[in-house]
Amino acid sequence: MSKIPQRRRAAALATGLLAASLALTACGGGESDDASADVATRTVQADNGTVEVPADPQRVVTIGNTTLPFIDMGGEPVAVTEVSGSELELIPEGQQATYAEATVLASSADQVDMEALVALEPDLILAQFPASEFEPLQERLESIAPTVFWGLDVEWKALADGLAEAGNVSDALSEQKAAFEEQIAGIQTTYSAIIADTSFVNVDRWSSSDPGTFSISDFGCVEIAQGDLGMTFPQAAEGEDPLGWTSLPFEQIAGLSEYDVITYPVDAEGNPTESFAPVVETNTWQALPAVGSGRALGLFCPGNNSYGSVLQYLDSLETALATLPTE
Repeated sequence: MSKIPQRRRAAALATGLLAASLALTACGGGESDDASADVATRTVQADNGTVEVPADPQRVVTIGNTTLPFIDMGGEPVAVTEVSGSELELIPEGQQATYAEATVLASSADQVDMEALVALEPDLILAQFPASEFEPLQERLESIAPTVFWGLDVEWKALADGLAEAGNVSDALSEQKAAFEEQIAGIQTTYSAIIADTSFVNVDRWSSSDPGTFSISDFGCVEIAQGDLGMTFPQAAEGEDPLGWTSLPFEQIAGLSEYDVITYPVDAEGNPTESFAPVVETNTWQALPAVGSGRALGLFCPGNNSYGSVLQYLDSLETALATLPTE
């Protein structure tokens, strides 16, 4: 995993150059005797408008969905909101250690301990959670430190761009983007015929699913296969609820036979996830033509909100595509 770009604060101060000479602006208008007036800043755009942030933030706090993407790009937050154990298990050990070193401010974004946050003296707050929950907290957060906020409707690549710019981890993001684009191009070239001629269906089941049900899912990592690779999966019509929101009884598993290839969730070891295991244990699943002919592909998806996680998914997908029968 790439490290945070080398710090530039000391060099900038030592030369005595104004922030403008670095294509940056000086915060505080340059009139205050406070030391912060000499700190170089930049402006970034987010859902809460134009925000002036430190050019080289040292004490970053991540709230909501920003934590894992920021850490994935080499960021080292001083404080975070809680990430579930099941999510942490899916990221590299080094990133788990970075998370463990941070102060946990709350179990969720709307429950942040403001007194603890103030005591940490952050110089930047990065946040993504529902806008309805941010609104009552916005004034308080922005009074503590420059706060860059995105709502949940922001696409994951745009969020990565925004986090990298605000958090000064753009070098790491550039490396991840290059790896992503290279792998996408490689899969499209190697498996062009399969992508063009194959009908896929992505099925899933969650721990919260009712007993005896599954879903045809059109969100999560499958969005990468659809949108970036051009693979054909069922998806909801524009303006309609995602297909994955509808629970289907096990009796409808037989309907999956109309598709050439089935994809389903597995863990890092390649075993069906605990929540999906009841599906593969049914006789109906075992009788599917795709299952009997090696066209049911277990895919590992550690997450779809950062390039590191998506690259792991693409590794799993590429390995799985290589197993498909050629005839």
